[in-house]
Amino acid sequence: MLRSRRTLISHIAAIALAGSAGLASAQELTLFMVEQKGCIYCERWHAEVGDAYPKTSEGRAAPLRPIDLRADPPEGVTFARRAVFTPTFILVRDGAEIARLEGYPGEDFFWPLLAEMLTDAGAVLEPGG
Repeated sequence: MLRSRRTLISHIAAIALAGSAGLASAQELTLFMVEQKGCIYCERWHAEVGDAYPKTSEGRAAPLRPIDLRADPPEGVTFARRAVFTPTFILVRDGAEIARLEGYPGEDFFWPLLAEMLTDAGAVLEPGG
């Protein structure tokens, strides 16, 4: 009886640990927005998407971190190549770039393209945002 309780407790602990590991990996996604002052497409993104982004399923799956075009990536982050266009959206997992969207194609195209990047990265998005 004692042995089966220990087994049960170890199984429960393993399930809890696996569940928290799954949450950790989802939280390791970050969307960097490379921008520069005076970029009209960056301003348009901020006007059309910026306020809503953190409230969406996409924003929860990959929190946004703005970065200036001329700045180096933050310590511990590696981009596949330097951004040339603004805005450039770079999806990063565990410090490494895994996807990129160059330019802002407008709100109607941005959301589906971002959703595709995120689902390809294994993020589970809530239906309807």
